Amino acid sequence: MKKATKKTVIDEKIYKGLVGIITDTTAISKVMPKTNSLTYRGYAVQDLAATCSFEEVAYLLLNGDLPNRTQLNKFKKNERSQRNISTNHNQIIAKFPKKAHPMDTIRTSVSYLGTTEIAWGNEPVEADMGRAVDMIAKIPTMIAADFRYRNKKRRIPPRADLSIAENFFHMCFGKVPSKPVVKAFDVSLILYAEHSFNASTFASRVITSTRSDIYSAVVGGIGALKGPLHGGANEAVMEMMKKIKTPKNAESWIRRAMLNKELIMGFGHRVYKNGDSRVPTMKKCLEDLTQWSGEDKWLGIYNILADIFINEKGIYPNLDFPSGPAYYLMGFPINLYTPIFVMARVAGWSAHFIEQNANNSLIRPLSSYNGKSQRKVRKISERK
Repeated sequence: MKKATKKTVIDEKIYKGLVGIITDTTAISKVMPKTNSLTYRGYAVQDLAATCSFEEVAYLLLNGDLPNRTQLNKFKKNERSQRNISTNHNQIIAKFPKKAHPMDTIRTSVSYLGTTEIAWGNEPVEADMGRAVDMIAKIPTMIAADFRYRNKKRRIPPRADLSIAENFFHMCFGKVPSKPVVKAFDVSLILYAEHSFNASTFASRVITSTRSDIYSAVVGGIGALKGPLHGGANEAVMEMMKKIKTPKNAESWIRRAMLNKELIMGFGHRVYKNGDSRVPTMKKCLEDLTQWSGEDKWLGIYNILADIFINEKGIYPNLDFPSGPAYYLMGFPINLYTPIFVMARVAGWSAHFIEQNANNSLIRPLSSYNGKSQRKVRKISERK
């Protein structure tokens, strides 16, 4: 007599965009429901931005706790010693098409870095930790070199006596600006460094789950980050503000956009229901940069758009909204905003790569098929 077999029941409910689905655990970051604060390893990001440097936060994400002075000095010495890229790497960057978006060039540049050694997933954590620091050190150099070459200028080598934020200004413009500008930039790197299972981080973890290498995981993250619904939103914010031009145009512009149901970039977030906790910190940076530069129209546009959208739609700005005009006041071209995001987020992606490898399971979701039923293959002579 045959034993009765249990039928496998598959839940056919579709969760588009994996909304509300918890796919794994993480100890790296979380938006705390009670405080609405994004936390890195248990520390509120606004507190980190007020107290720490980006280097301290990168160490925190990779190692699980904030460094003491000795640990920080060792980390900084290691990172600064790895900033230079090879002659071959420089030559490749110089040959990139000048019409290519900087996100395409940094994606390809990181991919080249992955060809300089043989790396796989599930290697000793010390090896991948070293590669993570190497990318934190070299990615700013790659971005700045491409920026210089596409503007028909000679590249400026990195300096080992400067912080990551200071050095990036040096490599891009040949000088380090005043402290308020450097501080605002450093804060932006901290705020962009990590954000749990967002699209690019999840893409990186999917790649990691196949036992691929850390370079592939970061390249996949960059590809996801390029999209305007993710990292590219800060570029779209500034393009929008440039179209508005002046604060006196802002109200009529946003009301027309709302009437036409146009997508207004820089507002709303799937995770935050009561406003992005990073925004007040970055808006303060925008205010400081406005005072420093004497250019107040972008802050004026910001305030008008934000007031109308919050009061009439109940939708709050996200981090991209103050970051776009802040980077503009710092002097960065708009197409460099998302590569700057990469500079910061590589710390978070690397932390997730290490965490996924430590307790790995292949990420392979199901799909609900809605195509044609199985059918017969006809010879080409029988097809209409």
